Amino acid sequence: MNTPSNPHHALLPSSFIVRFADLVPAGACVLDLACGYGRHARLFAARGAQVVAIDRDAAALATLSALAGIDTRLADLEDGTWPLADARFDAIVVSHYLHRPLLSLLLAALAADGTLLYETFAAGNEAFGRPSNPDFLLQPGELLALAASGARPMTVVAFEQGVVELGQRPAVVQRLAAVGSARAWPPALDASVAAQGT
Repeated sequence: MNTPSNPHHALLPSSFIVRFADLVPAGACVLDLACGYGRHARLFAARGAQVVAIDRDAAALATLSALAGIDTRLADLEDGTWPLADARFDAIVVSHYLHRPLLSLLLAALAADGTLLYETFAAGNEAFGRPSNPDFLLQPGELLALAASGARPMTVVAFEQGVVELGQRPAVVQRLAAVGSARAWPPALDASVAAQGT
């Protein structure tokens, strides 16, 4: 991965992730999977979390190495070996990345009361450009199915799918904010999020 042509934009966190960041308590251990230049690792570290930021791009990880609260890990997530052994996380954040063999491993690595914030491209995005390979596009409702799978189905706080403006072009995305079954209900939400529901 090359340095982004617009580094400022590349470091802006996703508005969806920001909207549900309060589901992750201060001091939480957060996994930022396929973190790139760490826009979400930076967000959660600034909020007091301890972040494990993992990616296969050494140059991107180097931009995070001096930041407090971020532990970088260089790994190829698609080589068939889960690089985090038996680690457990209070929250897992994934943005613009999909490798389906990892999905069950992510759920297993999430604490019983943990938070999953996931957003990436979905079927239909091929009409607007890349990614267009179905291997990298979520099928309708796929993140909902993920939250419902496993021995401990998660509670969905928010789910969205459809066309959005992403940068300077439309894209089809799917977004999920969910909490583990052991989380007290209802979870606390940011006041601005609560206002959107009124």
